[in-house]
Amino acid sequence: MFKGIFSNKLDTCGQMHSLEAVMASLIMVGVIVFAVEATSLTPLTSSTANAHIEAQLQTMGQDMLNVLSYTGLSHDSDLKDDVMNWDGIEYVWNGTAYDSRDSNNITLTNSSLAEMFEFIAIPRGIAHNVHFTWVSDDGVTITRPYIYNGDPSDNAVIVSKKVVLSENDIGNASIFMTNTGIPDADNSSGFYNIVNVKMTLWRM
Repeated sequence: MFKGIFSNKLDTCGQMHSLEAVMASLIMVGVIVFAVEATSLTPLTSSTANAHIEAQLQTMGQDMLNVLSYTGLSHDSDLKDDVMNWDGIEYVWNGTAYDSRDSNNITLTNSSLAEMFEFIAIPRGIAHNVHFTWVSDDGVTITRPYIYNGDPSDNAVIVSKKVVLSENDIGNASIFMTNTGIPDADNSSGFYNIVNVKMTLWRM
């Protein structure tokens, strides 16, 4: 008699505990699903992806400048050659070549930076600007575009490399100054000026 009474009571308690366990499991699964769905929509994930892309662009841009800055025995670096061969013209990518912004009849040639962009950046859909910066006779920092492809996005990265120019590098300082606007910073020595090559990269 007593055995039957306690058995029914235990069965009822066991069923309640089982039901509670099932409900708790369903609630936990629901919370996990909600958390996963919410995470995939939060700005944090987008920011993390953007940060990864920016890190890749930063590394790629710095590697490009490092390669172009390599100086072989008795030879100037390709980056220095680009600065010395610059004629002061701003070039824009037209889809097939870098043309002068002012005249389509002038195309950028013999430029290692342009060749590097055509080989690496353009096939990957990476927009790019290059500016040359230097200090004028008055101590004012001057910046002029060398290659321009538009206004950078908010996720653009900037890398730079300094190029030291001597009077022997320039040759005719008067013509170089007229074409580029880069002055001789010290007439009393063989030092000419320092040009900072600033590269801006972003995904299109």
